[in-house]
Amino acid sequence: MSARLAVVGGGVIGSMIAWRAARNGWRTTLHAPDIDGAGTSVAGGMLGCAGEGRPGEDALLEFALAARDRWPALLADLEGSGVDTADIMVAADTLLVAADSSDSGHLRAVIDHLAAFDMRPEPVDRNRMRSAAAMLGSGVRRGYLASGEGAVDNRALLAAVRCGAHSAGVTVTTEKFCRIDDLDADQVVVATGSWAPDLIEGAPVTAEKGEILRLSRPPSAPPPPDVVVRARWRGRSVYVVPRRDGVVVGATQYEAGDRADTAPRVGGVSDLLIDATELMPGLAEYRVAEIGSGLRPTTPDGLPLVGRCDDRTVVAVGHGRNGILTAPLTAEIVVDLLDAAPSPPTSPWVARLDPRRFA
Repeated sequence: MSARLAVVGGGVIGSMIAWRAARNGWRTTLHAPDIDGAGTSVAGGMLGCAGEGRPGEDALLEFALAARDRWPALLADLEGSGVDTADIMVAADTLLVAADSSDSGHLRAVIDHLAAFDMRPEPVDRNRMRSAAAMLGSGVRRGYLASGEGAVDNRALLAAVRCGAHSAGVTVTTEKFCRIDDLDADQVVVATGSWAPDLIEGAPVTAEKGEILRLSRPPSAPPPPDVVVRARWRGRSVYVVPRRDGVVVGATQYEAGDRADTAPRVGGVSDLLIDATELMPGLAEYRVAEIGSGLRPTTPDGLPLVGRCDDRTVVAVGHGRNGILTAPLTAEIVVDLLDAAPSPPTSPWVARLDPRRFA
């Protein structure tokens, strides 16, 4: 009889772990009290690493690069499972732009830092920028094209992974529980994001809050950009990610004082609307379809916690702003840990992401 696995957390990371584990023979139950996958449902879905090239975060950039390389195989696996992936990818490249001289200097520093990782976004002139994103305003001073750094529709992705999990035999339950010991399983994976400390005492995970907007395009408005646009704009960061019916605009980021407070703040929404419509004036013709906010689970060193807490429990949390991008590699590491036990796992990332590294 196959071993029983309980995966706690219904976002893309938990769902992907459940799917991969079931394909490897685990009798898997996905515990998803929030069936919509709270963090996943408000994500931008970017698969880019160039925007993560911040000095001092080299390990995070390395992890992001390793994760990005898993995406072609992931999409092929989903298709091989009979899942329609046509609506998942929404962009293939990213345009990095800046407004004033200060913003341009900040962007130039990021580009210079990326060279150490053999990443060299291509400088592009205004004509090439406008061909990729016709709505760009006159305030854009500098631009670089990061080819191959695309984006997915986060909600379409979650639906596809859930479909694959169902086909692999995963059972999904929305029943709530209080303790890991309440779960009837041989192994447990905790993928609950900012809520991990509720199940794993002392887990060094804190929550950052952020607002995000979904704008729909009326027939008379300019079309969405063909690429992801990430901008340094008047000292703030803003991104515009295309969707079939409009764009996603994000995202603010600040410490969440109360995890229960997920209501969007007026100031954050205002900043996003101002920055987005200055960056792309044509967006002023779009309609506000949704205003959302969510929590990003962060750790002291910026790297996620992925690994064993004890002989029965594996954790996969703390992915911050990169949950979608790093989900395939995270699932690979976790399932490798489950399958390898009691032998040592093979992934070189296990030691670097060990959840006990802060003990």
